[in-house]
Amino acid sequence: MFTESRFTVIVGAGPTGLTLARVLSRHGVPYRILEASPGPPAGSRGKGLQPRTLEVLDDLGLISDFQAIGGPYPSLLIHAPGGSFAQRMDELHEPTPSVPYPNMLMLPQWLTSSLLADGVPVEYGIRVTDLAQDPSGVRVTLDSGETIEARYVVGADGGRSTVRKALGIEFEGSTHEEERMLIADVSVTGLDRDHWHIWPGASAFRLGLCPLPGTDRFQLTAPAGLSVPEAVAFLDPSITITDVGWTSEYRANMRMASRFRSGNIFLAGDAAHVHSPAGGQGLNTGVQDAYNLGWKLAYGGSALLDTYEAERLPVAAGVLGISTRLHQRQVDGDEDAMRRDDPVLRQLSLNYRGGVLAAEHRAGMGSAGLGSTAPGSIRAGDRAPDAVLGSGRRMFDLLRGPELKLLTFGWPAGLPELPDSVVVHRLELNSAYDIQVPTLMLIRPDNYVGCATHAPEDILTYLKLLTA
Repeated sequence: MFTESRFTVIVGAGPTGLTLARVLSRHGVPYRILEASPGPPAGSRGKGLQPRTLEVLDDLGLISDFQAIGGPYPSLLIHAPGGSFAQRMDELHEPTPSVPYPNMLMLPQWLTSSLLADGVPVEYGIRVTDLAQDPSGVRVTLDSGETIEARYVVGADGGRSTVRKALGIEFEGSTHEEERMLIADVSVTGLDRDHWHIWPGASAFRLGLCPLPGTDRFQLTAPAGLSVPEAVAFLDPSITITDVGWTSEYRANMRMASRFRSGNIFLAGDAAHVHSPAGGQGLNTGVQDAYNLGWKLAYGGSALLDTYEAERLPVAAGVLGISTRLHQRQVDGDEDAMRRDDPVLRQLSLNYRGGVLAAEHRAGMGSAGLGSTAPGSIRAGDRAPDAVLGSGRRMFDLLRGPELKLLTFGWPAGLPELPDSVVVHRLELNSAYDIQVPTLMLIRPDNYVGCATHAPEDILTYLKLLTA
């Protein structure tokens, strides 16, 4: 039998694995994070951080670091045969009390990984060669010959995941070999950095050059088969390539694992689902996977761990559908193929309503003069929004950190005895949470509403779920 410790091995040190490492660390869960590459990854790759991901970074205490280096998405400058014109992928949104980060933040992926990796003890140049498990844990064999005995293993090792293949889990979907694209990080002259420059073609676009915040480079995208200088010189000889850094050839690959859990081994990020880059969903969905899984590994109940797949697999399927539709619009050359104004892309509306961990107990009407006791617009399973609380406080200030939070809206003094892992915040009735009568809301460590009720005993019942 393997060790009964809660020790976790994370395979892969991209944004998903690094986010998971940070979540485990805040819960005091020991881990090792292994990366097959000899050093930190290069390349801009996924460069857009969605509003929900920015909220995760806020909770992890990293938002200021990201905002200091990243920047807003620039307007597109379309270099059409009849003349150039500007347009936005999505209009800029003003912050609101409930949504403090309403717009995407652009940051090349290597910088995202660098900021997430600060202080995380990544072990580079180490490959997993074999996995074996029994009910108590997992034996991980490394290419060095070392064997690690762990309670859990999380495969966050990309689309070619060694962990997923070792488990024999199907990676269902399709690869479009004919749909390939050259991606490169380049330095150029003769081009302003105020726009994302697009040269359209008969299908989708012929060339794109996007300035990358925090660097002096542009991300180049062009059809595969051309060299970087050829792709640029063919369309605009006034632009000069002065340096070519990281390059890659992307092929359209839309796939998802049939399962996200096998015993004590889990899949997250690209190891569980790969997307078209259209819509900027892949990296962000991986971060959300880690944010969902990390606290559940810390609590460690088997039934609780089952909810990782139950909650995240449907989300990944939905996101895969959205990004695939956006990709097809580009392939078809739709006139609005570059528009990204669908609110669902911001990932703020993703929810776990109806699941095991979404205990919504409010129903019916209150007594005369008390108003409705039925659920409002914020229900169990929803993201817990920000709100202005007065005296300079915000809801996110109260929610920050790894603990469970019990929000008592207009609640009288009496509450049952609660474990130390629950922090109680007494609040007035709150319009941001659409609460009109005394209400209890238990907020999960990933800042989703777990339980909403008018009966304290429901909170105690819910807490038992987390150790089942």
